[in-house]
Amino acid sequence: MRKELSNNRTDMPSAAAEPDTVHLVTGGGGYPGFNLGRKLAQSGKQVILVDIIQPRWPLEENMKFIQCNLVQDYEVEEALQGADCVYHMASYGMSGREQLNTKLIEAVNIQGTENVIQACFKHQIKRLVYTSTYNVIFGGQEIRDGEESLPYLPLNQHPDHYSRTKSIAEQKVLAANEPGRLHTCALRLAGVYGVGELRHIPRTVTTVQSGAMKALFGKDSLQDFLHVDNLVQAHILAGQALLESRKSVAAGQAYFISDGAPINTFEFFRPLLSGLGYPLPNIYVPVSLVYVIAFIIEWIHFFVGRIYNFQPILTRTEVYKSGVTHYFSIKKATRDLGYHPTVQNELSDVLEEYIHKGFKKTKKKQSIIMYYFVNLIIALIFASIVMSWIPVAK
Repeated sequence: MRKELSNNRTDMPSAAAEPDTVHLVTGGGGYPGFNLGRKLAQSGKQVILVDIIQPRWPLEENMKFIQCNLVQDYEVEEALQGADCVYHMASYGMSGREQLNTKLIEAVNIQGTENVIQACFKHQIKRLVYTSTYNVIFGGQEIRDGEESLPYLPLNQHPDHYSRTKSIAEQKVLAANEPGRLHTCALRLAGVYGVGELRHIPRTVTTVQSGAMKALFGKDSLQDFLHVDNLVQAHILAGQALLESRKSVAAGQAYFISDGAPINTFEFFRPLLSGLGYPLPNIYVPVSLVYVIAFIIEWIHFFVGRIYNFQPILTRTEVYKSGVTHYFSIKKATRDLGYHPTVQNELSDVLEEYIHKGFKKTKKKQSIIMYYFVNLIIALIFASIVMSWIPVAK
């Protein structure tokens, strides 16, 4: 059974005037998917958001939401009916304790993707853009300015099940490309950020705010990041590139997508955290040591985390992502899709967002008064002790 929310304009452009106007986004209840859907709707497209959870943001004009479990093939088949272009962005197990739920990761990322592919064939949907990840190639090895010609990381070398299943799913999507029947491509994304992002930035801010981050690692390493505006641009361009022409250069291809400006992970976050009053520590430790600590944390979660809802501070995959140099060229995406990042490593708007939310560290007047009061009491007690030792003059 599916649930729908809609906010449709009465003056919506007709399908006859624009044949391919219905764009469907799986994972549309999440941050990247909703931002893509909103941009498409603002451009006049009819948009269907598909997810197991409802969006927390209000629907724009021309948008409709369908609640759907991708693991159930009949629900996917029903949800995708009527779409002209599908952006398959839904996934599970990217970070935190989700990375350790291997059964659900496999069900959503592999079976869910197979269900989407089969529904595309059944409904004669012509275009499928798959949202993939750097991790289909990267598994802890150093990569500088990598290109799409690099081979997939062997499945048994992935440090986490999410990356392994995303690699399997991407290969299934690209193998499903059939000229004239279904055009597919995959966008391999760097870490996504932007105003309203709900996964990486909140976790980073709260970790530093709690004082749990005592040291850094990977001092000289470089990584890519991806602003949500650039993510949206790349997906829309990919959808356009897969149009009817049998000569579509993007069909069957994979593309790395990022801001195109590699930077150290901790230096990327430093302006945000410092602006909130939480400067990062200046102590650096070896990546190998942090990897061992993350391994221990994962084992602790395995035994007690599921009972007490324990959120691991760090996982092994996150150590590699933050501490080992890996960045990729966007030249192919620029050449084939016309992709040009409009934002690069810019967190000033995110800083404003978190200041507005009350995350900025402040020294309250009351706490300062209490500090001096406590110190005065300690001084008086100390003075009375000292005076008791001095002989009284007779």
